[in-house]
Parts: sequence; structure tokens; C-alpha cells
Amino acid sequence: MVTELARWELRRASLGRPTALTIGVFDGVHRGHQTVLKHVVDSAHRHNLASAAITFHPHPRQVLRPDLTMEYVTSLEDRLALIMETGLDTVATVSFTSDFSLTDAGDFVRMLVEEFQLARLIIGEDFALGRQRGGDPQTLKALGDELGYEVEVIELLTSDSTDKVSSTEIRNALAQGDVRLVGDLLGRRYSLHGPVVIGFKRGRTIGFPTANVAIGNDRAIPAPGVYATIAHLETGPTASVTNIGVRPTFDDGGGLSIECHIMDFDDDIYGSDLRVEFVERLRGERKFAGIDALVEQIGKDRDAAQELLARMSFGT
Repeated sequence: MVTELARWELRRASLGRPTALTIGVFDGVHRGHQTVLKHVVDSAHRHNLASAAITFHPHPRQVLRPDLTMEYVTSLEDRLALIMETGLDTVATVSFTSDFSLTDAGDFVRMLVEEFQLARLIIGEDFALGRQRGGDPQTLKALGDELGYEVEVIELLTSDSTDKVSSTEIRNALAQGDVRLVGDLLGRRYSLHGPVVIGFKRGRTIGFPTANVAIGNDRAIPAPGVYATIAHLETGPTASVTNIGVRPTFDDGGGLSIECHIMDFDDDIYGSDLRVEFVERLRGERKFAGIDALVEQIGKDRDAAQELLARMSFGT
């Protein structure tokens, strides 16, 4: 079942000329995704084509398995920006709905030929699309012979821990607080961003003011703990230390929060969007005997983060 919504979403992103493209969710736009996307750009240049990617949102798993919680490595906004940073000419976001999930692979690629002038389809070796994943590489090549497009199948990028770099591996590493591994898999440091909101304001009263960053409930975030981070302000990147947790020392029942203490900075940035880049986990979340013990540890955390970041000079 080809939905008119999907056709319209493709049509508005099409550049109106023969195109090399790839298809996927691309959550996180990790190093494996980047390999495929850059291959599309290179293939398009070699064959004098436009280059494009099609991404699905929400994640098909969220529609097909609504009983499962879906946590995204990146927001859709960041995903699209990161995809375009690879050098593509255009990216189309296709709404993955229950109706769209019934689309046969053949119907979908016919729509790509009609709306995107599909000339070359670049996919990974484990790729499949369409109802019941009927569009595997062999099927897509047969359809290409019929419809007049070429299929390029490329090897997947592997990591030390699994047979391929995947968004699932990144989510697992985030759940362990291993932001260094996450950075290796992404090819860049993991970051979160959102509006700075008013919190309990306790940090200011104990000498460590924090910016409380609001993050959507559908985002995968690092495990509770304290992290050396870089806060991206209008004036540039600034050393910071960030706590993720539920403030067990205060036991205020306020839920999970992301609190960033920006070093040598005390301006009012409520309401502004703050991006926090995670460098390394310093420790897990702990409950302290009292405020004095907490303040002492926060001071140690700040010093440890400052030393680490100064040593790295915000480099790799």
C-alpha cells in the first residue's frame, strides 16, 4: 500500500533529476551510516547524479512493536542535519505509519523511480525494506533490472565489540555510561541539547549553579552519574561538568534531571538552547550523608573535569 503522504514527502524532497540514494532510519548517523551516506555521494559524483537519502520517522519498531519503548540516539532535527553534513544534495523524511508498513518493496521502489528518478540504490549487505522485509538485496537487484536502476551493495562497518556498528550498540553503551565508546562508534562525541529550564535552584545556593537542560522522553541518555562535558554557548565551547540523575541526597522526587555546571560562567541563559557534549564519565550517582559531603564531592568532580578537559584541550 503506497500512501499518498509518503508520495508527497518524497516528491517535495526530490530534485527532479536522476538520483543515487540510500534508505534507512539512520538513528545516530553513526560511523556505519556515514560510510553508506558518503558512498552515495561518491557514487552520485561518478555517475553525474543527484545524491539523496530517505529516512523513516518514527522508527518502524515504534509502529510495529508499540509495546516496546523506543529511545532515539539523536533527535530527528539533528539526524537530518548530520545526514546533510555528509555532502548529500537532499534528504527526505518519510512518515512510517501502520498503513505505510503494508507497502510492498516493489511498490515502494516503483514510487522511488517515479518521484526520485531512482538511478542507483546503495544499500548495506543486511538491508531489507517493505512489508515482511521482502525487499532484500537480491529482490531489489531483480526489480532494478525491471525498472532500470542499479543496486550497489556495500560491506558494513564493524566494531571491536560486534559484527557491525549499530544504533543498538550505541544505546547499550549509553546505558552503561560509556560515552567514550559511544563517541568512537558515532565518530564524534555524543551530545544532548534542549532548552534551559528552571530547576530547584539548589546548585546556586551551594556555590555550583547549574543549567537544567530539558530533554524529550524519547531520547537515549547516558546512565546516571557525573560526566566531564563541554557546554556549547554563544561565546563558544566551555568546560563543564554535568550530573544526570534523581538527586538522591535531597530525595525530592523530582525525577531524572540533566544539570550542567558551566565553569567560570554565571550568566542567565534560561530559555536558550544548550548543547552539552559528553567527554567521559567521572563516577556513578551516589547518595551523600549531607550537604557538606555533597559539596565537597562536587568540588572534586569539577576539578577532575577541568583537569581532564584542559589536558585534552577539547581535542580528541
